[in-house]
Amino acid sequence: MGKNTMMKRSVRMHAEKTGNQAFLNLIPLLQGNVGLIFTKGDLKEVSEEVAKYKVGAPARVGLVAPIDVVVPPGNTGLDPSQTSFFQVLNIPTKINKGTVEIITPVELIKKGEKVGSSEAALLAKLGIRPFSYGLVVVSVYDNGSVFIPEVLDLTEEDLIEKFATGVSMVTALSLAISYPTLAAAPHMFINAYKNVLSVAVATEYSFPQADKVKEYLADPSKFAVAVAAVATDAGAAPAAAAVAAEEKKPEPEEESDDDMGFSLFD
Repeated sequence: MGKNTMMKRSVRMHAEKTGNQAFLNLIPLLQGNVGLIFTKGDLKEVSEEVAKYKVGAPARVGLVAPIDVVVPPGNTGLDPSQTSFFQVLNIPTKINKGTVEIITPVELIKKGEKVGSSEAALLAKLGIRPFSYGLVVVSVYDNGSVFIPEVLDLTEEDLIEKFATGVSMVTALSLAISYPTLAAAPHMFINAYKNVLSVAVATEYSFPQADKVKEYLADPSKFAVAVAAVATDAGAAPAAAAVAAEEKKPEPEEESDDDMGFSLFD
């Protein structure tokens, strides 16, 4: 019986025993070389801890490179008879104190390319293990829901932004189809007030809020008076502060009549 089969059987037995059928959502995820990590801690912290443990792996022939492989400059410790490896791969070298030295860093293998025999042999001679293997979080399970691991990278600001975007979309849809929702209600009330106000201004119908608008429309000079009053109030505070600062200036001390500009020892 395979490992995945055992895990699926255990999940089913646990679901039957506890009556929690949400655990059955794990079964479709148990495919391939996977395992389960159970925790009561913070999922993001657990994911970061799991990612720390990696094992170096050599570049094997035919393996697709998961990352770019760069050979760093420096002394390789190889004797001059090994320069043929470097020449085949167009790696600039020089002989320094009886050993081969790489002059400049060289991108030996690009991500997505297959590792060739020459590249694999050179990396083995240099003792470079460019690849690594370790556990990777492929799915996150929490209270019956399954998420992609990228959700662990979401911050509080990201969630607020996504929530605000969703509210905006619901509001726009509600307004478009005239369907009242909690998000669209304020906009509907404001739009209705504007419509009623427009009718009151265009007709003899009126109500207290419309009377003030009609009053200003009948005498446009009141708009200028209102603006001037606001400007005056805005400038009053700095002016008052300036007066207060002026009042706080220390007065110069009065000269004594006895000095008369002469020193005591003159």
